[in-house]
Amino acid sequence: MIIAVYFLGLILISYLTSRNADNATFFLAGRNSPWFLVAFGMIGATLSGVTFISIPGVIGAGGLNQSYSYMQMVFGYLLGYLFIAHVLMPLYYRLQLTSIYSFLGDRLGPNAYKVGSAFFLLSRTIGAAFRLYLVAIVLHGFVLGPFGISFTMTVMVTIVLIWIYTFRGGINTIVWTDTLQTTFMLTSVILSIVFIARALDVPVGGLPALIQESNYSQMFYFEGGWNDPNNFFKQFISGALITIVMTGLDQDMMQKNLTCRNIGDAQKNMYTFSIVLVFAKFLFISLGALLYIYMDQVAPQIMVEHPELVNNPDQVFPRIALEYLPPIVGISFILGLIAAAYSSADSALTALTTSFCVDFLRFEQREDPPEQLKRIRFGVHFGFSVILLVIIIIFNQLSNESVINELFTWAGYTYGPILGLFVFGLFTKLEIHDKWVIPVCLVAPVISFLVNENSAEWLNGFKFGSLIILFNGVLTFLFLLCIAKRSNRVLS
Repeated sequence: MIIAVYFLGLILISYLTSRNADNATFFLAGRNSPWFLVAFGMIGATLSGVTFISIPGVIGAGGLNQSYSYMQMVFGYLLGYLFIAHVLMPLYYRLQLTSIYSFLGDRLGPNAYKVGSAFFLLSRTIGAAFRLYLVAIVLHGFVLGPFGISFTMTVMVTIVLIWIYTFRGGINTIVWTDTLQTTFMLTSVILSIVFIARALDVPVGGLPALIQESNYSQMFYFEGGWNDPNNFFKQFISGALITIVMTGLDQDMMQKNLTCRNIGDAQKNMYTFSIVLVFAKFLFISLGALLYIYMDQVAPQIMVEHPELVNNPDQVFPRIALEYLPPIVGISFILGLIAAAYSSADSALTALTTSFCVDFLRFEQREDPPEQLKRIRFGVHFGFSVILLVIIIIFNQLSNESVINELFTWAGYTYGPILGLFVFGLFTKLEIHDKWVIPVCLVAPVISFLVNENSAEWLNGFKFGSLIILFNGVLTFLFLLCIAKRSNRVLS
């Protein structure tokens, strides 16, 4: 009943924000969104189901990040957001872009434009599918599966509901629905922390000291060298690069920023969003530490009863919230989980539709009647919904690793060429032989994959991890230098 009311609320918001909506409203909300709503809503879209489930689980599992070391990457985000606010967003607003990849077409040529957009479509489709896959596993295992509903049907219901409230209003609807969903997500985490504190018989104000005395409190790692996956500089640089690429060079995240009234509002949005995001990430990491402290001190039987949690830390938070804490925590967890999934997937679906319509179908140059363009947009929106469904079903057959590790690994290969193209376009005055862009952007990820797979052997134990984005971007940039026209070989 509560979940039904939640979805009715989303549909009501969709109805109110999509009346008389046209393609311009769908793509950029008329460039009239309040910056503070965009900032708060972006928290939910950035956190997603990956943060909601994977980060609390991986804190004590010895995975990519241990204890609070993940904050080293989060601090790197701040540097990335400064670059976005002062370098990328002024460019996008000055050029009045709908799709940010239009810049590549104006600066480097049509092939660069198409490749940048195509890599975004690939990157965001994979990323959105991973996020929805993680959430679908939990919804199916704990909510819908016990009623005999298949995993495929669980995913289908999830995507259909997203489609229903986004297909008319697009980004104009999402600015408002993401604000609601961010609220539910953060409320769920706060409630979980409060009730874990009660179970530990510790006041909420005493939790920082409790965490500090535990084995999960170390935040900074300076002594391990570059071979240590938790090395501060490795994590910090990775965080800055991931932010620049997966926010500043990503149509999904930047589309929300481009709905603000002007560059000043967009920058205020970015400053506010980045600061609040750091606190939100810290909240999730603290929850992760408390979950493992809870298992150590109150419910050690959990690992005995559920040994699969050792190799599947994504299930730690759902298992404890739904089976060991009071029912109100379980209810808020489900609502928070749905909010986490939908706040990232709805904007991804809208951004995929926008990018394909603007970059490949060239909506801004076509002279078709508005109703015809709207029908085409509906078809594209539906088509990407089906693609997400198919990919998630494939993931269910193939994937067996922590989703957060999978996401960062894939992002390194698919976002690297986008990084290289934008850096070349922004920081050089060179022109390129456009016909070679496609081969360059295909070869660079392949070489990056081979290097990443063999780096420990070739580089005396060093592993790139999420730094593969940097290697891939630099490799793409160097290849672009090689295909630069000889008459223009001067860096700006």
